[in-house]
Amino acid sequence: MAATGYAGEEGRLQARVDVRGSGEARVDTGIPVLDHLLSLLAENAGFDLTLEVAPEEPEAEVAAAGRALGQAIGKTLRSGDARGHGSAVLPADEALAHVALEASGRPLVVSNVDLSDMGVGGLATDIVARFLNELAEGAGLTLHVRLVEGRDTQHVLEAIFKALGVALAQSVRPRRKD
Repeated sequence: MAATGYAGEEGRLQARVDVRGSGEARVDTGIPVLDHLLSLLAENAGFDLTLEVAPEEPEAEVAAAGRALGQAIGKTLRSGDARGHGSAVLPADEALAHVALEASGRPLVVSNVDLSDMGVGGLATDIVARFLNELAEGAGLTLHVRLVEGRDTQHVLEAIFKALGVALAQSVRPRRKD
C-alpha cells in the first residue's frame, strides 16, 4: 500500500501520505514552524505528505496533526508487508538526534529532550512533545527520541524531525522475502 489517508471529524483535518513518494510536502497546520518541521520529515522520509488542519488553538492543531499523520502512516505499518521498525541519527548544524521506533501497537514516547522552557517560532516546544505523543498513539508506535548534542532549539527540533523521517521511511519498507 503506497498511499494512505485520514480525514478527521467534520472535515477539520485531512492527511494523506504516499510512502513511495518523492519527499514533497503540502502542509498547512496554521503554525509555520510545525509546517517547516513536517516538511523536513517528508523530505527526509521520501514521503509525499499533504496535511491540512483547520485553525484552532495551537495545542489542538498540533495534536490533530500528530494524530492524523500517525493514523495515515499506521495503515501502511499494519499492512503486514512493512518492516515495522527503523532507526536514524541525523544532524542539523550543531544538533544531533537519534530516533528509533517500532510499530509495536503499544504507543509510547521515551525521550531525553526537555525543551519545555524554550520556544521557537512562536511555538512552545513542549507542544512538539504533544505532537510526538499523538503521532505514536495514532500509528501505534514505540518511539525513542535521544538528543545526542544540541544547543539551538530550532536545530534540535530539525534534527529530531529529520531523524524521525528517516526512521519512518525504514519502518514502512517492505519486509525482506527470504
